[in-house]
Amino acid sequence: MRKLLFIAVLLPLLAAGGWWYFHERSLPAGPFYREYAYITNGKSNTVTVIDLRTFQPVRTLSVGAEPTGVTANPKRNEIYVVNAGSSDVSVIDAEQNKVVATIGVHGRPYFIDVAPDGSRAYVANSGSANVSVLDLDHRTVATTIRVGAGPGLARVSPDGSTVVVTNRADSTVSLIDTARLTVHSVIAVCMNPEDIAILPDSTKAFISCSVPGQVASIDLKRDKLLALLDVGKSPVSLALKPDGGELITCNFGADSISIIETTPNEVLSSSLIGSQPVRAVVSLDNSRLYVSNFGANSIAVYDIDIGKVIAVLTVGAHPDALALSQSQNYLLVLNSGSGDVAVIQKRKPKKLEPSEYALLTIIPVGMQPNQIVVKSFLLTKPVADER
Repeated sequence: MRKLLFIAVLLPLLAAGGWWYFHERSLPAGPFYREYAYITNGKSNTVTVIDLRTFQPVRTLSVGAEPTGVTANPKRNEIYVVNAGSSDVSVIDAEQNKVVATIGVHGRPYFIDVAPDGSRAYVANSGSANVSVLDLDHRTVATTIRVGAGPGLARVSPDGSTVVVTNRADSTVSLIDTARLTVHSVIAVCMNPEDIAILPDSTKAFISCSVPGQVASIDLKRDKLLALLDVGKSPVSLALKPDGGELITCNFGADSISIIETTPNEVLSSSLIGSQPVRAVVSLDNSRLYVSNFGANSIAVYDIDIGKVIAVLTVGAHPDALALSQSQNYLLVLNSGSGDVAVIQKRKPKKLEPSEYALLTIIPVGMQPNQIVVKSFLLTKPVADER
């Protein structure tokens, strides 16, 4: 469903490179700064690379078959793409924007996450009931760990000690000890566990379960189910505030979001947000929630402090995955139905700009885009030609 999954009239100034001038002023100065968005195009077998200094696509990279998950290494300038159809992972050198390695894994990999120290990655192989552990220094598979049936996601805790795996087909969660690379606990949760959010202090994990409309809270220090929280119908994804105090669920079947207070494991409120909300992201200052309404072709901007929607912007067809730029001034919206990325700008309103948010541009990518990740960095070596 989620995999089925959009310029404004600024005219001559922008056509002549005005975007670069206004946007670059908010970024670190110097010729060695780079900021790219990487989009997996599931039906094109490609990754589109967008330069966020100019909002122009700079590369289309051929990867494996049916690319789905994508993530960035926090310690090195590399991007990793999971190819579900060819059961492998493509390694992209972000400085050169080219594929430099391919690592074979097991059947139907869907998701990848990287350890905080950047040395390992964990790939959930949904068709093989296991997780591949990748040695990123040597670009090889270090080991393969058996988990439950139909693993969807494998997410690493912020302290790097635990990998939480949702086993969709048997309604369990596997907890992997990263020091020993073994499963140390299997916890029964609710039906169809999907998304995972882990608190910044690594003490708790929250799991969305789409079938019963619940979120499971798990104590990661005692390997124990703490609570099953009733939210809206079909909670398909989770967004955690950076401070860890509140968790937001996107209730696809209820057209709503629910806000959970993470310390006492309590549902604080639920609010209508738009038709079929599917993904959300919270700003780094914990103040704004951005929600993609898959069924309404729109983005809702929710002010967390006052508890209400303050803006709704029309984008492309079936908006899905979201990402914020390094400056937090640009929201990237992946439109799975129209095969493009909408860029929404956050600005200080002026006389002729009454709204704080505006659609800046729409950038074509490939067919059935799935996921997006942003990587900002300084070059470590000269690059002759990015184009």
